[in-house]
Amino acid sequence: MKISDIELFLIEGSNGKPEARPSLLVRLTASPRIEGWGEAAVSWREDEPAARRGALLPALVGRSVFDVEELLTLDELREPALRSAVETAALDLMARAVGQPLCNLLGGSFRRRVPLTIRIPPGPPSRVAQWSRELAGQGYHAQIISASGRPEEDVRTLEAIRQSAGDLIQLRLDGQARYDLQTARDLCADLEYAQLECFFDPLLLVELHELAAMARQVNVPLGACRMLRTLADVFLLARLGSIPMAIVDPQHVGGLTVARKCAAVAEAAGVSVSLGCSSYLGLGVAAMVHLAAATPSLKTAHACHYHSLNHELPRDSLEVVDGMAAVPQGPGLGIGPDRAMITDR
Repeated sequence: MKISDIELFLIEGSNGKPEARPSLLVRLTASPRIEGWGEAAVSWREDEPAARRGALLPALVGRSVFDVEELLTLDELREPALRSAVETAALDLMARAVGQPLCNLLGGSFRRRVPLTIRIPPGPPSRVAQWSRELAGQGYHAQIISASGRPEEDVRTLEAIRQSAGDLIQLRLDGQARYDLQTARDLCADLEYAQLECFFDPLLLVELHELAAMARQVNVPLGACRMLRTLADVFLLARLGSIPMAIVDPQHVGGLTVARKCAAVAEAAGVSVSLGCSSYLGLGVAAMVHLAAATPSLKTAHACHYHSLNHELPRDSLEVVDGMAAVPQGPGLGIGPDRAMITDR
């Protein structure tokens, strides 16, 4: 089954929700006309998809869609987010061709429901606490709060959440690499009684050695996400030994295959590992759910944006009950974009 075409669509924010970065949709077509879709968050200009497609077409057309490992070595796919989207599209296409859910191509469905951690939109402490309570009422008891860059406000936000929603919510704080070392240490001291599952990416300096040193000096569990860009980064995290949690985003490391290798290394080192999805349209979350379903070590809650579960673009949405996403049982990803909505943008 040979690749016959590739299309790239850049989707800006919608529904009044301004995304930090646009999402890229990749459509791979094979002969006979079977399609597969992938998604990633990118920082591209509006005119960039056409130029990228011009470079990708001669590199991909005529190649077997089954040669995924070979495809991922192409120079034209050296950007991790693009490589991840193309890999997902190729796997989606293969699974659709054989009429199987994607998780069956990844080793089979180890679990039928996958726990999610929902990222709450930023805002004033009272508003974030209200969102947290509302989402907890919908069954999302694992939540991520984004740091504001102002330590006092972060502390007030977490206190407001605990007062509003109680102690049953499992909270992660995403530092978004906003703080210098001393400020991050002081913030950890203020958060010792906040019952955080983890404080991810607190440091401005994107350096695992610095994070590991800080982890030995504070009582709040620290984790890494943005620092994990390659399999070598996960090996380093494992060797450092003092960072107990990791979030691996397939779009950061270059695809589902590499993300699974990263998870295996982290698990072997005793690091609690989960997946993350930095895009918003829903297809990336579906791919993450399939990978988590097929990988026994990926048993903790996996991070995504609330908007990505309710985006208007997919024809079908993921079924989520009590914070658990049902693994789609249709062919491939089990969901796909509404082509009419893409062309209307």
